[in-house]
Amino acid sequence: MPPRKRRYSLRWKFERGLRPEGVAVIAGVDEVGRGCWAGPVYAAAAILPDGLKHRHLNDSKLLIAEYRAELNEFLRSHPEVHWSIGIASVEEIESHNILGASLLAMRRAVAGLAHQPHLCLIDGNQKARLPCQEITVIDGDAQCPSIAAASVIAKVARDLAMTELAALYPVYGLENHKGYGTPEHARALTLHGPCPIHRRTFKPIRDRSCAPVADDGGNRELW
Repeated sequence: MPPRKRRYSLRWKFERGLRPEGVAVIAGVDEVGRGCWAGPVYAAAAILPDGLKHRHLNDSKLLIAEYRAELNEFLRSHPEVHWSIGIASVEEIESHNILGASLLAMRRAVAGLAHQPHLCLIDGNQKARLPCQEITVIDGDAQCPSIAAASVIAKVARDLAMTELAALYPVYGLENHKGYGTPEHARALTLHGPCPIHRRTFKPIRDRSCAPVADDGGNRELW
């Protein structure tokens, strides 16, 4: 017999157990890019029909890029899935700190939903001060299908944005690491210094800010 394919799709039992009686519309909310050295932070909110299944419906971190792209297309084109993306810029990260900017992106994502939820399930342990009921779920993207969907939508959108920014700032390898702190990124910062999309309040950027500021067309408005 051929080997069985690994099953990725999350089950709904855990998420259903979080739903208070009488709550009809639930959104999953997650962010991506919080730990990056460069670029904006993205968040997504997703409302799924109860019981929706897809073979790759799981935490975006557990999926290869091909599977994330497949699931993202499925979710964004599904007539019963409602989704929205919120973004907080590098300037907002610097002024609000990364936690504040991440919560701001979450609020923007929820506000952009065509159907406003009665309850939001938020990945992590920080509520976003939303106008609806909120429940935080540690590792929610690995337990709740709605949060997993949001994590994939946010991840694919941010990865695309960072690939586009790589064309403006080609010396950093953004298309490879998407702004995260990798050896390639650290070497490029040591050689070229930070560019306008680097988060200068982050210690790895401050430590390398003595190098000249790179200017690869970065004086244009990015967001």
